[in-house]
Amino acid sequence: MDDLSERARSAYLRTVGLEEAPPVEATSAQLEAMQAALMARPRFTREVFLAHRIDDMSYDEIARRTGVSVRRVEREISRAIAALAFGSNRRALRKRWWHRLY
Repeated sequence: MDDLSERARSAYLRTVGLEEAPPVEATSAQLEAMQAALMARPRFTREVFLAHRIDDMSYDEIARRTGVSVRRVEREISRAIAALAFGSNRRALRKRWWHRLY
């Protein structure tokens, strides 16, 4: 089995819960950057993201408890993930889709 197939199989097993994911190691600088990026988001975005990731609440449960739609919960979580992925480099998010093709 080649490396790509093995990685795909391993990812599938982790997704369905048959294999534990390897621990993620981050430096303190990376953790501080992630915390700063998350703290820069509005309070509601932070609370929804943490409720899902830390408290393991479903989108539906968060929507019911906060009184917003499930779609809004999805948007807030995606905004938080984007903030964590890009940090303070928001220019990548503002690039038009046709500019990304070239």
